[in-house]
Amino acid sequence: MPVTKWHHIHMEHVTEEPRKRITARVTDSVRDTLEQAAELLGATVNQFVVQTAYLEAQRVIERESVIRLSQKDAQKVLTLLDEPPKPNQRLKNAVKAFKATVRV
Repeated sequence: MPVTKWHHIHMEHVTEEPRKRITARVTDSVRDTLEQAAELLGATVNQFVVQTAYLEAQRVIERESVIRLSQKDAQKVLTLLDEPPKPNQRLKNAVKAFKATVRV
Protein backbone atom coordinates (compact mmCIF):
# COMPACT_ATOMS: atom_id res chain seq x y z
CA MET A 1 0.00 0.00 0.00
CA PRO A 2 1.53 3.36 -0.98
CA VAL A 3 2.28 5.89 1.72
CA THR A 4 0.35 9.14 1.41
CA LYS A 5 2.68 12.02 0.68
CA TRP A 6 2.78 14.98 3.02
CA HIS A 7 0.22 17.70 2.33
CA HIS A 8 0.19 21.24 3.69
CA ILE A 9 -3.33 21.47 5.05
CA HIS A 10 -4.64 25.06 5.30
CA MET A 11 -1.15 26.52 5.31
CA GLU A 12 -0.92 27.92 1.77
CA HIS A 13 -0.82 31.51 3.04
CA VAL A 14 2.12 30.80 5.36
CA THR A 15 4.57 30.43 2.47
CA GLU A 16 3.91 34.03 1.39
CA GLU A 17 4.65 35.51 4.81
CA PRO A 18 8.11 36.12 6.25
CA ARG A 19 9.29 33.05 8.09
CA LYS A 20 10.50 32.90 11.67
CA ARG A 21 12.52 30.13 13.26
CA ILE A 22 11.26 27.98 16.13
CA THR A 23 13.68 25.64 17.83
CA ALA A 24 13.13 22.93 20.39
CA ARG A 25 15.45 20.69 22.33
CA VAL A 26 14.16 17.12 22.62
CA THR A 27 15.47 13.80 23.86
CA ASP A 28 16.78 11.22 21.42
CA SER A 29 13.66 9.09 21.88
CA VAL A 30 11.37 12.02 21.04
CA ARG A 31 13.49 12.89 18.00
CA ASP A 32 13.40 9.23 16.84
CA THR A 33 9.61 9.14 17.18
CA LEU A 34 9.21 12.41 15.26
CA GLU A 35 11.54 11.17 12.52
CA GLN A 36 9.64 7.89 12.22
CA ALA A 37 6.26 9.62 11.99
CA ALA A 38 7.55 12.18 9.48
CA GLU A 39 9.06 9.45 7.32
CA LEU A 40 5.77 7.53 7.30
CA LEU A 41 4.05 10.63 5.95
CA GLY A 42 6.78 11.47 3.45
CA ALA A 43 7.67 14.68 5.27
CA THR A 44 10.71 16.17 6.86
CA VAL A 45 10.80 16.35 10.64
CA ASN A 46 10.43 20.12 10.39
CA GLN A 47 7.37 19.83 8.12
CA PHE A 48 5.84 17.23 10.41
CA VAL A 49 6.42 19.23 13.59
CA VAL A 50 5.17 22.50 12.11
CA GLN A 51 2.07 20.97 10.52
CA THR A 52 1.19 18.95 13.61
CA ALA A 53 1.70 21.92 15.94
CA TYR A 54 -0.30 24.16 13.61
CA LEU A 55 -3.26 21.76 13.46
CA GLU A 56 -3.20 21.28 17.24
CA ALA A 57 -3.03 25.05 17.76
CA GLN A 58 -6.10 25.49 15.55
CA ARG A 59 -7.91 22.78 17.52
CA VAL A 60 -7.05 24.40 20.86
CA ILE A 61 -8.12 27.85 19.64
CA GLU A 62 -11.44 26.49 18.39
CA ARG A 63 -12.03 24.51 21.58
CA GLU A 64 -11.35 27.54 23.76
CA SER A 65 -13.21 30.03 21.53
CA VAL A 66 -16.44 28.17 20.87
CA ILE A 67 -19.13 27.72 23.47
CA ARG A 68 -21.12 24.55 22.96
CA LEU A 69 -24.60 24.34 24.43
CA SER A 70 -27.19 21.62 24.58
CA GLN A 71 -30.42 22.36 22.72
CA LYS A 72 -32.12 23.01 26.04
CA ASP A 73 -29.45 25.50 27.16
CA ALA A 74 -29.35 27.19 23.75
CA GLN A 75 -33.13 27.63 23.87
CA LYS A 76 -32.85 29.16 27.35
CA VAL A 77 -30.24 31.67 26.12
CA LEU A 78 -32.39 32.62 23.13
CA THR A 79 -35.44 33.05 25.37
CA LEU A 80 -33.46 35.29 27.74
CA LEU A 81 -32.29 37.38 24.78
CA ASP A 82 -35.85 37.74 23.50
CA GLU A 83 -37.35 38.32 26.96
CA PRO A 84 -34.62 39.59 29.31
CA PRO A 85 -35.48 39.65 33.01
CA LYS A 86 -35.98 43.02 34.70
CA PRO A 87 -32.87 44.34 36.47
CA ASN A 88 -32.73 43.38 40.15
CA GLN A 89 -31.33 45.62 42.88
CA ARG A 90 -27.90 44.02 42.73
CA LEU A 91 -27.58 44.83 39.00
CA LYS A 92 -28.83 48.40 39.56
CA ASN A 93 -26.20 48.89 42.29
CA ALA A 94 -23.49 47.51 39.98
CA VAL A 95 -24.49 49.96 37.23
CA LYS A 96 -24.34 52.86 39.68
CA ALA A 97 -20.91 51.77 40.91
CA PHE A 98 -19.67 51.43 37.35
CA LYS A 99 -20.93 54.87 36.34
CA ALA A 100 -19.29 56.38 39.41
CA THR A 101 -15.87 55.04 38.42
CA VAL A 102 -15.96 55.50 34.63
CA ARG A 103 -16.06 58.75 32.69
CA VAL A 104 -18.53 58.68 29.84
